[in-house]
Amino acid sequence: MRTNDQEGMIMLSKKRVDATKGWDVFEKALEDNEILTGTVTEIVKGGIIVVSNSIRVFVPASHATASRNESLENLLKTEVEFRLLEINKQRRRAVGSIRNVIKEKNKAAKEAFWNSVEVGKKYTGTVKSLTSYGAFVDIGGVDGMIHISELSWTRVKDPSEVVKIGDVVEVYVKGIDTEKGNISLGYRKEEDNPWNKFMANYSVGDVIDVTVDGMSSFGAFAVIIPGVKGLIHISQIANRRIEKPQDELKVGQVVKAKITEINEEKKRVSLSIRAVLNDAAAQAQAEAAEETDEPAE
Repeated sequence: MRTNDQEGMIMLSKKRVDATKGWDVFEKALEDNEILTGTVTEIVKGGIIVVSNSIRVFVPASHATASRNESLENLLKTEVEFRLLEINKQRRRAVGSIRNVIKEKNKAAKEAFWNSVEVGKKYTGTVKSLTSYGAFVDIGGVDGMIHISELSWTRVKDPSEVVKIGDVVEVYVKGIDTEKGNISLGYRKEEDNPWNKFMANYSVGDVIDVTVDGMSSFGAFAVIIPGVKGLIHISQIANRRIEKPQDELKVGQVVKAKITEINEEKKRVSLSIRAVLNDAAAQAQAEAAEETDEPAE
């Protein structure tokens, strides 16, 4: 860089040599459309600075992220991949694009996805957005939708009750529409199906505690376990004739009822309070008869 004959000192620069070599690398990369790597060192007006091969590369904000709404702050001090848009060796100016690389990789990921996707296949994805009717999940460059009815075995009013944006979830493919590019996803697991739990633990004839959950003109609905309800027909609410379920029951009330029928195909359960009352009356009558028949001491 500089010599001093009197003192015999010579100033050297490795950085200048590295930069010279860097420009050679850049010229070839631009010509061959190669992907380069570098580290984001600064956020400047209008974009960011990426240092690669000892050269400062300016990346405009419009080319720094996959979408314009993303924060540049998240890129600071991270290693990124980019392609060169232009270079000027004389002015020591280089402009690059991170976004172009992201778009290209996303396109390749989508093509790979559509070539391998099939109904039933499982994926680990990230919840990207929520709507009133479901959740959209990124499953590898492609967004699939979990309908609100597929989020839980119990009824939910809003998807946010089950998942949040940014959650990593395990999903499986329920349906594929290649023409429209739509993917339907399933989230709830079969092992958590309340009906299966009910069938494994309850049988016709069991007397159980149930919670009245709703009323209709023909009877009352009661929760047996979360996700499974049974119907107590109006004729089975009391051991006498009543005009409406509200005459004997109220929502939230816990009552004893007997399981009188299970329709596995339609997943319906019939309950009877009347049967419990009749059983209790019959038992009391039998006990009274036994006491009457006992010999006197």
